[in-house]
Amino acid sequence: MQGGVREGSEPCVRRLGRVEYEPTWRAMQAFTAQRTADMPDELWLLEHPPVFTQGQAGKPEHLIAATDIPVVPIDRGGQITYHGPGQVVVYVLVDLRRRGYGIRELVTRMEQAVIDLLAAHGINAARQPGAPGVYVDGAKIAALGLRVKHGCTYHGLALNVDMDLSPFAAINPCGYAGMAVTQCRDRGVRESSPALGQALVQRLEHAIYG
Repeated sequence: MQGGVREGSEPCVRRLGRVEYEPTWRAMQAFTAQRTADMPDELWLLEHPPVFTQGQAGKPEHLIAATDIPVVPIDRGGQITYHGPGQVVVYVLVDLRRRGYGIRELVTRMEQAVIDLLAAHGINAARQPGAPGVYVDGAKIAALGLRVKHGCTYHGLALNVDMDLSPFAAINPCGYAGMAVTQCRDRGVRESSPALGQALVQRLEHAIYG
């Protein structure tokens, strides 16, 4: 027991539906800034309207075509990525000081949750050395980016389920020129985004807290 929170305690899961990116990001920052030792972790399940997000080390040249989609500079690691309807996003607000492992282990556990979820649907997914996320036949199906502040994480991962992939053609996804992207629907998965989102949250709970 630390600060009133049991070591193996489960997080609070918030299902937010479709929400604008910037207010959600600001809410993550505010939650993290005001966290105390007795506040449980939270997982936020949601999707965003179309938006590009540019990580804090992001290079402008990775936006390779003009679009009407807004570009929001943010404070996670990594380069530029795209969020849009039909993509499941889970933000992971975890106090690592209570977990007993660091950020690299958390990233590995989050990636494994996606790999295991896809395996349950007959998809052979894998990591790619030096490129956080999850890949199927070399094409990116899930992106991952986190920020750690005072031992607590925010941001999280995005799984492409059933979306318009064309905006990815306007960027070098996560800073990799020519990187292919894919999604669950194109790999034969027929479950809806809400259903896969719920399944992903359950996998993440097991991976992070199991």
